[in-house]
Amino acid sequence: MNVLSTERIGVPVLPAAEAIAVAAELAAGFADGAAERDAGRVLPSYELDELSGSGLLAITVPTRYGGADVPVETLVEVIRLLSAADPNIGQIPQSHFVYVNQLRLQGTDAQREFLFGEVLAGKRFGNAQSERGTRHIREIRTTLTPDGSGWRLTGRKFYATGALFADWIPVLAHLGTDGPLHVAWVERTAPGVEVIDDWDGLGQRTTGSGSVVLEDVAVDADLITPYATTFDGPQTYGAFAQLLHAAIDAGIARAAVAEAGRFVREHSRPYPDAGVERAADDPLVVHAFGELELATRAAEALLAEAGRAVDRANADLTAGSAAAASLAVAAARASTARAAIEAGSRLFEVSGTRAAAGGSGLDRHWRNARTHTLHDPVAWKIQHLGHWAVDGTPPPNHGQV
Repeated sequence: MNVLSTERIGVPVLPAAEAIAVAAELAAGFADGAAERDAGRVLPSYELDELSGSGLLAITVPTRYGGADVPVETLVEVIRLLSAADPNIGQIPQSHFVYVNQLRLQGTDAQREFLFGEVLAGKRFGNAQSERGTRHIREIRTTLTPDGSGWRLTGRKFYATGALFADWIPVLAHLGTDGPLHVAWVERTAPGVEVIDDWDGLGQRTTGSGSVVLEDVAVDADLITPYATTFDGPQTYGAFAQLLHAAIDAGIARAAVAEAGRFVREHSRPYPDAGVERAADDPLVVHAFGELELATRAAEALLAEAGRAVDRANADLTAGSAAAASLAVAAARASTARAAIEAGSRLFEVSGTRAAAGGSGLDRHWRNARTHTLHDPVAWKIQHLGHWAVDGTPPPNHGQV
């Protein structure tokens, strides 16, 4: 059975400069309701429909299949802009772009033609990777079992960011008992697929990162792509995925600094010993803002350079260029994580006691930073950078660096 055919209405194809401009325009609107959505845990369904309709979710589709194929550096800036407005909206499509990339690397021409076509029609990819109760994040129990000419998929996933809002859910599973890992592409509405909105994180509250339950889901053989073989040779797949997480953290840091600045200008009172009329003129407050701006700018610079490093590696992929990209991304992830947590915490120091009022909404920046930066331990990024600096040991090729 060949399921790889459909008719669609397309979304705009956005080249790099236009993509950044559209992202900036959307971000301005998304920022307006971010605090209210966080406070009430209002899922950004309307905003995601705007994002899909804009064409931004299609910007990495290769030109051969009708997309703009923008550089990674451009995509990183798009995600950073969206995340500075609302990091929940920045995080939800992270898996979408990762699986567009997976399809580029591992899909057949027919699979790419069909699934890239879905993206160009405004459809969204989610993810179903992680599982509870395993020894570590890379252990997967979900399995595809043979069923005539097709397969049946059974398992349970959690932290499935994007699945709640997805049209297609790429599911990481073993092909047969203890077989190699593959990706099963299942429709969100397929029989046997249940997406549960049970995410209760202290931050990133509106990402909808809940559970996906798969009960004997029929999967056509045409909708399965290899996964394990992605790491058989040099690759930037992992660096690409990690870089998008760094862009989210950079956005959180920038939003925290910007909102703290507005709060200090408009609401904070100066400390009497400063001898100034405005809190914004207190030299200690100004100095603290200078430190936060320095950390955020450094993180943004490392983020942009990491995007260029991944682009360079993609243009000439070797073990050396892939390692260089992974190290650049490791540095960006460590720096953006630290900047986000520092800005989210120190904003209270510079803003004063009024910032701690429940209605200010300022606490969401720290909660978002603290929650999202737990995704991958920064200490291991620094460890790999240290091994490289000491003896030139390249980072591992398992996709998490």
